[in-house]
Amino acid sequence: MEARGTTWRATGAALLGTIAFLAVPAASASASTRGDDIHASTRGDLNAAMTGEAFAHAKYRAYADQAGAEGMPEVRALFNRTAADELDEHFAEQARLTGLAGTDASNLRDTIRGEGYEATTMYKGFAKQAEAAGDTAAARRFNEIAADEAGHRARFERALRAIGGESGESAVPTDVTVKPEAIKAGLPQVSSPRTLENLRTALRGEALANAKYLLYAQQARREGRTALATLYQRTARVERAEHFAEQATLAGLVRDTRTNLREAIAGETDEGTRMYPGYARRAEAAGDGTAARVLSDTGRDELRHARAFSDALAGLEGRAAG
Repeated sequence: MEARGTTWRATGAALLGTIAFLAVPAASASASTRGDDIHASTRGDLNAAMTGEAFAHAKYRAYADQAGAEGMPEVRALFNRTAADELDEHFAEQARLTGLAGTDASNLRDTIRGEGYEATTMYKGFAKQAEAAGDTAAARRFNEIAADEAGHRARFERALRAIGGESGESAVPTDVTVKPEAIKAGLPQVSSPRTLENLRTALRGEALANAKYLLYAQQARREGRTALATLYQRTARVERAEHFAEQATLAGLVRDTRTNLREAIAGETDEGTRMYPGYARRAEAAGDGTAARVLSDTGRDELRHARAFSDALAGLEGRAAG
């Protein structure tokens, strides 16, 4: 699930604090919706796991595109299948345990809170730090994304008023334009370690927003709100295909496919042998038996992913040697 061995893992309290802010469900959701019967330590581990699974989904989609560009259709299919596992199985299971998705109203309040934080605090701060470090391209991108997030917040605020009865669902805005960005493989394009760390934080935030909004879109469809589902789906696509992609190039997220496979193997192996077993043990000790079983199963899945990636790499290297 996690990228590039230790390089792409969470680095420091600031990163974890930012992701925790983005991952916490809206406080207004009901206790049963939030899954308050889960111990705090289990909830923290599940939030961290969800962030990693969302990031893995977005990263592996990017790795799949790179494999396709290198003429490796089987590896591209493998990355895409694994990306789907991370989102549709692992993230979804963990989200159910934590009660991440509530009512449409609580989901909208959570979304407005997150978009507001990114627009007014996170990206503005990142831009100032990048400008001071001489990373002008990154600073410009951070400011552009902050403006986008402010626009998203305004649309979701209108949507909340609409479903609250002020104007009806017909007033939910769906005019979200997506401009997909191709991720360029290569080394980081910034000089400051702080800028690079901020890019990595932002990548996880955008990946998490993408996953959450797809989940919130499903909830909106269940409640019969087609326009709200469309708003969430289109915004989710902006977060991954535009914001994530733009910053992935700056951060040097994608390399050649053999390098991507090696790093995927290292990350999946670490999660299967260390991270998820540790989370499962803590959940079991806290009395969260269901969560412990889900976390253990996820760890086994990650080892299966590692084996599949290892087989793919061995096949590529065998063909190169022949």
